[in-house]
Amino acid sequence: MELLVIDAQGGGLGKMLIAEIKKEMPELEVAAIGTNSAATAAMKKAGASKAATGENAIVVSARKAKVIAGPIGIILADAMMGEITPKMAEAVGSSDAHKVLIPMNKCGTYITGVGDYSVAELVKQAVAQIKIYLGE
Repeated sequence: MELLVIDAQGGGLGKMLIAEIKKEMPELEVAAIGTNSAATAAMKKAGASKAATGENAIVVSARKAKVIAGPIGIILADAMMGEITPKMAEAVGSSDAHKVLIPMNKCGTYITGVGDYSVAELVKQAVAQIKIYLGE
């Protein structure tokens, strides 16, 4: 698996990210994992090649991915209103995959140095970095 996108709650950020990835790299297989079925469904609708839901799917897939992308909350235990379990955060954080994390000043975390970018611009920056990691 080359690219894994993880999101929680409604999956809106993951949906935007996958849509932009598919626009830039239409042939790339993108695996999506939501912490809940709504997030998974949103990412699947955006063009994910395969999708799954839940903690174990994240733990297993994080070991296999070359690049993991999503909001910064995916590496913070109990983030995203508690949807990111400690086991999920550990699996993503300890994975050998390159991580492309979209900095959101949410989840009870303030990220110093993050400019005043729109979510759309942050997604474009993330996709540019994913392309570098995948040699595109």
